Amino acid sequence: MGIEAALIGGGASLLGGMMAGSSAEDAARTSAAAQTEAARIAAEAQRFRPVGVTTAFGSSQFGMSPEGYLTSAGYTLSPEMARQRDLFLSQAGTQGLGLAEQAGAAGQGLFNLGQGYLAQSPEAAAQQWMASQQAALAPGQERTLAGIRNQQQQLGRAGLAVGATEAGGMGASNPELQAYYNSLAQTNLGLAGQAQEQGRAQTQFGQGLLTGGLGLTSAGYDPYKTMFGLGQSLETAGQGALDIGSALGGRAATAGANVGQSLLQGGMGAARTMQQANAYNPYATALTGLGQNQQLTSGLAGLFNTPAASPWSSGGTGFGTGSLWANQDYGQYL
Repeated sequence: MGIEAALIGGGASLLGGMMAGSSAEDAARTSAAAQTEAARIAAEAQRFRPVGVTTAFGSSQFGMSPEGYLTSAGYTLSPEMARQRDLFLSQAGTQGLGLAEQAGAAGQGLFNLGQGYLAQSPEAAAQQWMASQQAALAPGQERTLAGIRNQQQQLGRAGLAVGATEAGGMGASNPELQAYYNSLAQTNLGLAGQAQEQGRAQTQFGQGLLTGGLGLTSAGYDPYKTMFGLGQSLETAGQGALDIGSALGGRAATAGANVGQSLLQGGMGAARTMQQANAYNPYATALTGLGQNQQLTSGLAGLFNTPAASPWSSGGTGFGTGSLWANQDYGQYL
């Protein structure tokens, strides 16, 4: 049975495809490894690397793991700054708090006093003030009234009443007593107006006492705040070394990110370029081309299908005619 040309072509194409697939797989594996290495190099360039810094106020320290990762960060004040900080904080805890307690007690007293003033409404305070003023004026007014009556008694005018008219409807009255009571009414009228002002003033005064008490209590912490703030400012000055070191590390990481991005892009591009080159297999291409060459496959098929010449053919030994391979049973020739 002869070997068909299609079979030869198909076999060559299949073998070429298998070799091409194997080369592509190796090329993809190599490319993936190259891209991974490029990414690793880029990540290494972008890594945060803080810088230890020493200033007049303190120094910073950073701890890194063996793998290069930041594990700790801190700073230490200079001995001079540390002594001053401790002094201020100690004074804040003793003198500052002591003054705050004294001011708090005084402020509480003012607050309680203000509450007492506000316990009365403005109207009640006005009535109380007017009553106190009337009580203060009462002795003098009584002496004035007694003097008027004594004078009238001595002059014989104790029962004198004038000014009565039937047409005008006015009743008779004693001139001196009328003047006295008119003056008394004017005094009480003036006291009533002042009483309203005094009632409002008492409420405002109570409010002022409350505000003053609260303000005194709050102001009592000012010495503490000052001492504590001074200690805190020294601590912040020492922390500047840590901030500077972190900032420098951040700038280095930013610059490294730019470098790393360039390295990554270049590595990825090189890996993809080499993948195309590594995927090319000249033997696979040749076999695939041979399998698709119909003239070549037909020639090969003809070569394999050509029958061999018999040593006993006519013109040879004279044993018979025809080919040895044409006979069903060649044992008769042996």
